[in-house]
Amino acid sequence: MKLHTQEWGSGDRVALLVHGIMSDHRTWRRIGPALAERGYRVIAVDQRGHGRSPRGTGRTAQERYALAAYAEDLVETLPAGAELAVGHSLGGISLLGAVERLKPARAVYVDPAWQFGRVEGLDPAMFVEFRHATREQITELNPRWEAADVDVELATLAAWDEESALAMSGQESGLPAVPAVPSLVVLADGSFLVSAEDAELLRARGFEVRTVPGAGHTVHRDDHDGFLAALDGWI
Repeated sequence: MKLHTQEWGSGDRVALLVHGIMSDHRTWRRIGPALAERGYRVIAVDQRGHGRSPRGTGRTAQERYALAAYAEDLVETLPAGAELAVGHSLGGISLLGAVERLKPARAVYVDPAWQFGRVEGLDPAMFVEFRHATREQITELNPRWEAADVDVELATLAAWDEESALAMSGQESGLPAVPAVPSLVVLADGSFLVSAEDAELLRARGFEVRTVPGAGHTVHRDDHDGFLAALDGWI
């Protein structure tokens, strides 16, 4: 599947951005321009079922939104050999499945949902319920967001196929055994997706792991400057 893309900048180096569930390229509204200012040509995708990209095809939701299909979409859409590839949450799963073929020089996984199926009490149906969240609810849940981020959240929820959440039941990628390319994992403070024990295991396997203090799951929107600081030495 060819995905919709948004670009910023025209630098010689290429950076790829892959969003999380319920979102689309607009989640990177500040990160894309910030990387462009640093000399990158930035390409952000809308994953299948999100934003302006097509919905999945198949008889069942799990066929339409198989985790492997997300990775195939990235390989079909994005150029290989980028300087940098960044995947947030579900985007971290997609990027992990595609990284050996995309072959970026460096990969960054932002609070990746590699083991979401093991998180106690995390039901994909909760995402579907959140689709109808009000501006006030989004603001209350994300007190550090700018008003523009709340606007983006409302717009991306409206453009999202909720079946992509329901299809996640029974699917899981698991922690990677080794980094396919030099890889950084940027975590929320007290991440519910990557435990402290998992973080130590990832370090032992060769991943760099950093935490942005005070940031929640949407690290790059909770603390724009802190997120960029966490990428020091990687961008």
